[in-house]
Amino acid sequence: MNKHNRKPRSDKMYEAILSLRSVEECKKFFDDLCSISELMAMEQRYQVAVCLNEGMIYNDILAETGASSATISRVNRSLQYGSGGYDIAFSRLKAKDE
Repeated sequence: MNKHNRKPRSDKMYEAILSLRSVEECKKFFDDLCSISELMAMEQRYQVAVCLNEGMIYNDILAETGASSATISRVNRSLQYGSGGYDIAFSRLKAKDE
């Protein structure tokens, strides 16, 4: 269930994402799925999450990403109290790099 509107979530879009085989395919899919502003917002939130995960402080994150303090705070809440999705991605990317 979606925690915001309590409607059941469909797995179809996530299955489509998992079927993609490269970064280029993902970019094409998300270019078709999202507006430019939606993509930029998601990419910025991910960049903020990376910075927070690396232990950067808010002012440095703001300078590096241009994200508002509200966005940084919201991403930080997701890292601290979210579903763990960022942690899964970060640990798998780290293992891939090693």
